[in-house]
Amino acid sequence: MKKSLLAGAIMLIGASFIIGCNASGSKGTPATGSTPVAAGAPATGKIAYVNIDTLEAKYDVLKAKREDFKHRQEQMESELQRSYQQMQSDAEAVQKKAEANNLSQTEYENAQKRLYQMQKSLESRKQSLTEQLMKDQEEFNKDLKMRLDAFLEKYNKTHQYDYILSYSYAGSSILYVNKQLDITKDVVDGMNAEAKDARSKESK
Repeated sequence: MKKSLLAGAIMLIGASFIIGCNASGSKGTPATGSTPVAAGAPATGKIAYVNIDTLEAKYDVLKAKREDFKHRQEQMESELQRSYQQMQSDAEAVQKKAEANNLSQTEYENAQKRLYQMQKSLESRKQSLTEQLMKDQEEFNKDLKMRLDAFLEKYNKTHQYDYILSYSYAGSSILYVNKQLDITKDVVDGMNAEAKDARSKESK
């Protein structure tokens, strides 16, 4: 079994979640770097954005979970590799005995059945491990989205943005951003502080 047996089973953690745009309905002081609305001019929404690439790189909970999933994938690959090597070794032993006429027809057929069952068991184990890891990843992504939504809702009580957008260098529909509207550092620092506080309370 090649090392790529489970390649593709692990998607990049965090790549699947998108920050929703939530209208607050209140108009506060313009964001840093924005131009105040002139008298008589139509009102414009107060906008900020979060750089998803930076969030993924610096949010401690996400970094730790990514390492956890990587470790679990390596363990899965190692387990499946050992099982495959054992099956391969048994198959070679049966083949050698058969070529040396040291197996009766019944013994050979029983060995074939045993090897077939080993193969089926290996395939089933591979599927089970992969599905469990994918399920755990999906659950974490949902939890991560909830954490982000909760933080932004609390953050926006004082900052009062009408829209908070997600931005990514890899694949974003936003073609240009004013860096003065970037609140990523606030979000990363705030979420890391909340996670640290939660760990501190759990350890007591």
